[in-house]
Amino acid sequence: MIIRILENTIKAHLGSKKAVILIGPRQVGKTTLLERLAKSHIKKALIINCDEPDMRSLLQNKTSSELKTLIGPHELVIIDEAQRVKNIGISLKLIIDQIENVQLIVSGSSALELANEINEPLTGRKWEFIMYPLSFQEMIGHHSALEEKRQLSNRLIFGMYPDVINNPGREKEVLKNLTDSYLYKDLFSFRDVRKPEVIEKILQSLSLQIGSEVSYNELADLVKSDPMTVSRYIDLLEKTMVVYRLPSFSRNLRNELKKSRKIYFYDNGIRNAIIANFQPLDLRKDTGALWENFLLSERLKFVQYNNIWCNRFFWRTKQQQEIDYIEDRDGRLFTFEFKWGKTKTAKPSVTFTKAYPESEFSVITPDNYQTFIS
Repeated sequence: MIIRILENTIKAHLGSKKAVILIGPRQVGKTTLLERLAKSHIKKALIINCDEPDMRSLLQNKTSSELKTLIGPHELVIIDEAQRVKNIGISLKLIIDQIENVQLIVSGSSALELANEINEPLTGRKWEFIMYPLSFQEMIGHHSALEEKRQLSNRLIFGMYPDVINNPGREKEVLKNLTDSYLYKDLFSFRDVRKPEVIEKILQSLSLQIGSEVSYNELADLVKSDPMTVSRYIDLLEKTMVVYRLPSFSRNLRNELKKSRKIYFYDNGIRNAIIANFQPLDLRKDTGALWENFLLSERLKFVQYNNIWCNRFFWRTKQQQEIDYIEDRDGRLFTFEFKWGKTKTAKPSVTFTKAYPESEFSVITPDNYQTFIS
């Protein structure tokens, strides 16, 4: 069993009279975590799996009296895949407000649907946590830093989904199932998606642009669509936690790019499955891009799980001076360059350091990356 960082985080928030909301992509281990939380609870927990139609009906459009009867003596109520219940937010609000001594834990695989259902009814009544694929930090806790370093090339190619890591030798099969059965299933279930083939083309295009600035106009030409549709679909891809945007940093200089963005995947394996490329690193031309995507995704998990409050950016000027990654922590700037191959010591942009003299600069390589993401 690979212990998840969120397990202790969630336990620390139980008993606060607020619901704990756990969101994240499908197949990242939310149900497994919920089962562990149920087993570790002093009293027997009630688990309602809303993938089952009869379970959904138990929560839909119910009065507080009916919900009290359903919950009975249980003090921990776990509702899995809650986004499948229509008006679930109202039922959750009734449980919190009308039934004493009940701790709610609610999970959902679609951040978009669950947020739409619960945000207004549960204002001030919830703690919300995001669960990602397995993190480098969690894997070090599972075996060791040395073993995880030995697995680095596999992580860059196959990613960090639990089923991928738990099925060595079957990574391609697992990733194909993930992308075919779960990724597109969630995306195509939304009413706003009228052209599924456009989303597939957008994903393929984004897979080939990791580390590069993304132009919605150019993407629209490439996928034979319009910029508004491309923007809306990328927003959907972000809310369903397939990709995320990294905005450009701009504060002082006239020639800084102000509205540009890069787009990365939450998981390298999903990215490689979309373009059906699982070649070894020494045969690839995109190893640098995989390294950058891996580091940024793992850093995202690290700052989220460890409550490091920061804004995240890249930096580039019209003259193509650039910095791969910037964190703005309480007004202090920490800048990073990512280098996969052996290279001379990189130096920060003179233009940047003159404009932001208090910034700190680091180069992240395979020799020192562990301190960056764990």
